[in-house]
Formats: sequence, structure tokens, C-alpha cells
Amino acid sequence: MGTRSNPYIGRWRIVEMEMWDQDYVDLVTEGHFTFGKDGIGNFQFGAVIGETDYSIEGFGDTERVEFSFEGQDEYDPVSGRGWVVIENDTLDGKIFFHAGDNSGFKAKKTK
Repeated sequence: MGTRSNPYIGRWRIVEMEMWDQDYVDLVTEGHFTFGKDGIGNFQFGAVIGETDYSIEGFGDTERVEFSFEGQDEYDPVSGRGWVVIENDTLDGKIFFHAGDNSGFKAKKTK
């Protein structure tokens, strides 16, 4: 990650998902993505919980976070990948479940 600051670090509250309504997103707890200082993070929405491994990558003339994840969906194992960018103080991204659904999402930083 280098020595420069990482604007992605922190907890981001999911405020919108393409595939699921907010009631599902917040089913168990507030839906969120969290990115730690060490390239490791986590997320939860609905019955899905996952641990991420992420890095900041160049993307066109900007950068974005690309991540892979492993976790559970109602105790069934899931894995996949995704990406996020920050646009106007909003995290805008997409999550892809291996051999399954994918969904765009937006999140706002909470801490």
C-alpha cells in the first residue's frame, strides 16, 4: 500500500444495492464494508458475511480497491471478488459471488 494515506480505510455503511432492498441489506446488522490498514477487511449485508483481502490498484487515470473474499451466506460457504472507488465521498462498487449473483452498491463512510 505504500506510505501514502489510504482514503478507503474505515467503516462504510451500505446505503444502496442493485440486487437487494435496504430491509435485506440491514437484516442482521447495518450493512457495511470495512477496510483495515493492513489490506484486510470485512463486510456484512443480509445473511452474508465475508472477510476481504484488498489492494489499491491503478484504474485508468485514477485508482480503485480490488478485493477477493471468502465467507458465508446462511452458513453456506461463498467466495468472490469485487471493486470499489470513491466518488463524491461515496463508495461506489460491485461485488461478484463466484458462480452466483453480482450487485452494484453504494456506501457512505461512518468512521
